[in-house]
Amino acid sequence: MPDYAFAFLDCEFGGLDPELHDITEVAVIVTDYRLVELACREWKVRARPERISAEAAELSGYDPALWAAEALPVRQVLAELAALCPPGKTVVPAGQNVRMDVAFLERAYKRCEIPWPFDYHVIDLATLFYAWSLVEGETVTALSLRQAATAAGLADGSVPHRALADARLTLETFRHYVGRLAPRRPLAAVSPGAPAPLLGVPVPGSGDGA
Repeated sequence: MPDYAFAFLDCEFGGLDPELHDITEVAVIVTDYRLVELACREWKVRARPERISAEAAELSGYDPALWAAEALPVRQVLAELAALCPPGKTVVPAGQNVRMDVAFLERAYKRCEIPWPFDYHVIDLATLFYAWSLVEGETVTALSLRQAATAAGLADGSVPHRALADARLTLETFRHYVGRLAPRRPLAAVSPGAPAPLLGVPVPGSGDGA
């Protein structure tokens, strides 16, 4: 794992289809394999107005006047994003529903003919949150960032869609659940064909009161 780093990504888009909509904002928090922060950056991305829906603009806070003054060309953003990746490390994209961010970014990197800077694996908060719920026996009503952060006590109410704020909350929530999934003593092996033991239930002959 020391050879790995993680890029906690969050992007805002003009809609949900990479073929029809543009990226409007990108944020990344780069960490080492222990989730220690190494770098952080956020960009407003120059987007085509016809590829930004009114609904997406309202949801993400897209303001044409502000973007006209501050947004950078997508090629520059992608190059600066790649430059944040630690040299010699395998950088894994991480985030909440990060496959969506990866889909938009992969398309953008390909169109700009810039090499993809990330590993082909991804690590998603939703999976970690669901795994925690199974271990703890908690009921999960949604796999959203809001639900995971609220259950962790890190959010109360709605979570605004802003790239860097979402990336930061995702990382903090990820750290929370990693800390709650403490290592447990492995259960003893069971005989072939025997039902698998429930989490936390001693296996006969394992020395836990059997």
